[in-house]
Amino acid sequence: MIEFENTNSTNVSKDASKPPYLLGLLGFIPLVGFFVGIGLTLYGLIKYKDIKLVIIGVFCMLFTVFVYSFMIFGLDKFDVVKEGHVKMAQLQINGLIKDIEFYKLENDNYPDSLEQLVNDESFVSIHDPIKGTNANGNDVFIYKNLGDKYLLFSVGLDGKPNTKDDIYPKVKPNSKIGWVKSE
Repeated sequence: MIEFENTNSTNVSKDASKPPYLLGLLGFIPLVGFFVGIGLTLYGLIKYKDIKLVIIGVFCMLFTVFVYSFMIFGLDKFDVVKEGHVKMAQLQINGLIKDIEFYKLENDNYPDSLEQLVNDESFVSIHDPIKGTNANGNDVFIYKNLGDKYLLFSVGLDGKPNTKDDIYPKVKPNSKIGWVKSE
């Protein structure tokens, strides 16, 4: 019978008790890294009693917090994102004209507020994506019923109505449409 001798028995036990530092690379994956960070921190405190592993674990958690904080609070500061909000507002306000005019066809008058357009049967977006980034309470487009006409516009990037960056619907001048640019 042949017997195998383990000549490397001391090195195997050293490697088995070595802290899993490389798991810290998972910390660069947001959200997953947060949970890996919790595990590494606990391993570093309880099992391995290794300050390096605790630091890696805390870094993993902080990285995830930083990434999500940036996504929530920082992305709207970039010009590309602002331009995207302007384009989205333009598309939505153009579609809103159709919804307002259809409301008049059904009810013989324009709605008193944009909220009257929203119902369970249709998808009508009355929320201004530009106002949504500023989050100043009421985030709907500016609308005013003038009887046989109505005002409708977005406040634009500065968040102030009646300035040069306001966004108006792109419609052809037509006597059949009740939208007007100003009172």
